[in-house]
Amino acid sequence: MPQETAAETKLKGKGTMADSREVMNIRQASQYLGVSPDTLYKYVGEQKIPAFKLGNRWRFKKSRLDQWMEEKSSEMEPQARRKPRAAGKAAGSQ
Repeated sequence: MPQETAAETKLKGKGTMADSREVMNIRQASQYLGVSPDTLYKYVGEQKIPAFKLGNRWRFKKSRLDQWMEEKSSEMEPQARRKPRAAGKAAGSQ
């Protein structure tokens, strides 16, 4: 039986708390999105992701992150469909 990763263990325990909170801090949001806190700070600085400051701390609304992910995945779908054809051409030309 495969061993569980630390991330999977956290998700089964207190890590699921991020999923149930509407407003998350940087650590919770990074776990929810599956990116590092450093990457999330970068996205915030580049205004690529919806966030707001509460005091001097960044906060993320789960509903806005879900909406953002849905929009981003819709933008990526046409490109994802084109990639296999290009990969097929490259494989066939060898």
